[in-house]
Amino acid sequence: MHTRRSRAYAGEVTHPVPQSPSTPAPSLTERRKAATQLDIARAAAALFAEHGPDGTTAEAIARHAGVALRTFYRYFRSKQDAVGPLLSGGAERWRALLDAAEPGPLATTLEVAVRQALSAPDAAAVEQLRWTRGLLRAAAHDAALRAVWYRVNQDSEERLLPVLARLAGPGADGLEVRLVAAAATDAIRVALEAWAVTDAPAAGAGSPAELAVRCLRELTGGMRLLGR
Repeated sequence: MHTRRSRAYAGEVTHPVPQSPSTPAPSLTERRKAATQLDIARAAAALFAEHGPDGTTAEAIARHAGVALRTFYRYFRSKQDAVGPLLSGGAERWRALLDAAEPGPLATTLEVAVRQALSAPDAAAVEQLRWTRGLLRAAAHDAALRAVWYRVNQDSEERLLPVLARLAGPGADGLEVRLVAAAATDAIRVALEAWAVTDAPAAGAGSPAELAVRCLRELTGGMRLLGR
């Protein structure tokens, strides 16, 4: 069986996730669990890119990640589920950036966080976006993989609600907060999907960050909570 590949993937993402005041630091066990899940996710993504989801088995993913099959199924229900940690990584970083932000003009705070979360300042960030592009292209032909992508986005929207509620302040209308969460989540989702079908670069014109800010402005153009 292959040895663990947690450091064997080129361009491994090393961006630190900001620690928010409301989120306790993960324990050593939690960090090890997350690392194993990410190893498996990268192995799945690599095999999907080479063979497609139909040509990839859970056994092959486990072998490629250097873990036992029972370990694979301890964390994931299916081979498509295995890429969830890769697809949700950007959303977690964006949410952490917002959670660490001080209250201020919410529209500006959202845009700054979007740009930071989807920026590609180094090879590691470019590689992360490359994984995402490949998975979204594969999802176009695999309903189960699309379902994972939609579930990741729904989960991100729900987890974003308390973060936005804090930034909006105690007097904010709950419905307006929910609308902002939905619009912001969809802005990033649509931007990544639109970018994935092109050959646009990871930074600059046509990049995920530029597209996401454009989508965010379009979707929130009439929202009172953002002072549009």
